[in-house]
Amino acid sequence: MALTLRSSTSFLNLKDTKGLKTPDDLFSGAVCFAQIKPTCRLRGKNSIQEAQISHEKAFTSEKREKLHAFSGPHATKNDTRVPVFVMLPLDTVTHGGNLNKPRAMNASLMALKSAGVEGVMVDAWWGLVEKDGPLKYNWEGYAELVQMVQKHGLKLQVVMSFHQCGGNVGDSCSIPLPPWVLEEISKNPDLVYKDRSGRRNPEYISLGCDSLPVLRGRTPIQVYSDYMRSFRDRFRDYLGDVIVEIQVGMGPCGELRYPAYPESNGTWRFPGIGEFQCYDKYMRASLQASAEAIGKKDWGKSGPHDSANYNQFPEDTGFFRRDGTWNTEYGQFFLEWYSKKLLAHGDAILASAKGVFQGTGAKLSGKVAGIHWHYRTRSHAAELTAGYYNTRHRDGYLPIAQMFAKHDAVFNFTCMEMRDGEQPAHVNSSPEGLVRQVKMATRSAGVELAGENALERYDAGGYGQVLATSRSDSGNGLCAFTYLRMNKRLFEGDNWRNLVDFVRSMSDGGRNRRLSELDSTGTDLYVGFVKEKNVKKTKEAVLV
Repeated sequence: MALTLRSSTSFLNLKDTKGLKTPDDLFSGAVCFAQIKPTCRLRGKNSIQEAQISHEKAFTSEKREKLHAFSGPHATKNDTRVPVFVMLPLDTVTHGGNLNKPRAMNASLMALKSAGVEGVMVDAWWGLVEKDGPLKYNWEGYAELVQMVQKHGLKLQVVMSFHQCGGNVGDSCSIPLPPWVLEEISKNPDLVYKDRSGRRNPEYISLGCDSLPVLRGRTPIQVYSDYMRSFRDRFRDYLGDVIVEIQVGMGPCGELRYPAYPESNGTWRFPGIGEFQCYDKYMRASLQASAEAIGKKDWGKSGPHDSANYNQFPEDTGFFRRDGTWNTEYGQFFLEWYSKKLLAHGDAILASAKGVFQGTGAKLSGKVAGIHWHYRTRSHAAELTAGYYNTRHRDGYLPIAQMFAKHDAVFNFTCMEMRDGEQPAHVNSSPEGLVRQVKMATRSAGVELAGENALERYDAGGYGQVLATSRSDSGNGLCAFTYLRMNKRLFEGDNWRNLVDFVRSMSDGGRNRRLSELDSTGTDLYVGFVKEKNVKKTKEAVLV
């Protein structure tokens, strides 16, 4: 089939958008985008269920302020514009190193360009590129993608993905770490994180061994640096022009955090507090040294004994409860050590990335997780186990933002689409409060803020919340937004209309009131808590 478009360089004609069709290898049948009338009311649909959206109160403020001006590759003449990128499927490059379904990808990129999208984001998986052995890199599938993106006049954000794919929210395929790395882990299991019960997590190399030559004579930081240098050398001619951003992976899911809430094998379920990941021998040695340095040798023997397990609530624990151990001298010592180790890890990787990509014209960025559950409690337990020392009395995001600013890296934050009213009351969640705090922290640190949605959303309510958070009326505005994720559902009827309207609204500086007036309260969309009884069982054919 041929894909025909009204325009390949501007927004889709909203008055007459007919028969956008994808190639045969996309999926069986055609994807047709129904005619879009300018006066139609956008109808919100849940991203993974067909439950009716409850439209509660609308945004009534008439303030229309300019967005925080952004610079670098996202900058345009219109400084209120927020460029929108779309994440490509996780399996965009196959295990064999080739571009997956190139005809389908070509059609999809053409459609996105016509919708006014700025570009796309892709994971450059360590487990695919360097799988044949140390320093043996295969970038061919990514080279084909870069050329295709350039052909369509789009931009590309590339994630240096040093983590495994599989076992977390939204993971639709499995891409483990490189085989030769897994072989080293089998010889020395302490290369990966371990919890108090002895469970090891193979998602990411423990930061405890960052500076040790444990990967066949190289340190993990050296391995990451060599990987990024290889990418730079291979794509030198595209950096700063087509490839406008390098997002540096710094932990599980590419986020700067510990794997405190692993979903694989049912270990963790929302809204559990998670567990500290400090029990491999390298982390324990560091903890012991830190304790001895202040004359508290006993504090270095282990992590907190009263922090309970993954799926408990703060008040069920001695450590995280209202007046728990977290607020004692010992608790403050431990949390300072735990969070500073994570900060030092991020600092080392971003310093390495800056050395590699400086002068190429590509912007650096890093991602921080939006851990919004238990945010309204004093201890912020779920944030603490992930490595963010953020409590009722302490701002845990300002030090991270300051570290990002040191390397001129964009602070990318998730859960931009979530509203407090979507969360169950017993979880003490506040994604809106969390986003406000991060906006203020990044503004104080003088670092650019970009956003993502944490979960797949197609409804106007989710888009409306992103529009609201993109504005600079409370802390930083967004310099860019990356939408999760391109798949078959995105190109269906109302979903496609909503995306086109959203992209146009972001181009206008978030001033489309129609989207922001549609509330999605009651959609049951939050990490790990979807009411299965409301899920309409339909075939989910992935786009590419």
